[in-house]
Amino acid sequence: MEKLIVAVGSTRRPKFDAVSEALAAIAPHLSGNPQFEIAAVETPSGVRHTPLSRADLMMGARQRAESVAGVAREKREPWKYFVGLEGGLDVVRERGARRVFLESWAYVADISGRGAFGRSGGILLPEPLAKSVVDEGVELSEAIDAFAGGHGIRDAQGAWGVLTCNLITRQDAFRIAVINAFAPFFNSALYARSDAKAGA
Repeated sequence: MEKLIVAVGSTRRPKFDAVSEALAAIAPHLSGNPQFEIAAVETPSGVRHTPLSRADLMMGARQRAESVAGVAREKREPWKYFVGLEGGLDVVRERGARRVFLESWAYVADISGRGAFGRSGGILLPEPLAKSVVDEGVELSEAIDAFAGGHGIRDAQGAWGVLTCNLITRQDAFRIAVINAFAPFFNSALYARSDAKAGA
């Protein structure tokens, strides 16, 4: 059985566990049903602590993955895939009203440089929480602790867990994003067909 090392641009437990769960689900769909090992490396996102747009969320996820790939090249690590995860907010206007959604994004690249994005769903933030983060500049991790009367929520169920009564946790949201980002790799035949049609 082939062993593949996947490097993740974070050492936070919910992100690490999300990638581990996603890989366990993905493995049977990859050729040879490989065994995965995960290497965690803390990398910068290059965006603000709490991104406030989809573009920044995507950029943060991609830059984390690219930073991990850079570490692999520099240290000559045998890592095969690089995963960047970014959580934050997408602020949109709908019928003249501001809507602020919490989203979790992933970017996965392989050693050839091929990459893909994946996203979880989005959940609407209550306006007082949105105001604290968007208008007052409080980091989401601090704002959710104050809002929910907790401490260290980011490293537990996350804002996702608080907002959904733990029906969906931060780890769950990142797991979905990682599976979605890996789809072009484990469902490559379908994506290759789509690419061929787009180029026709």
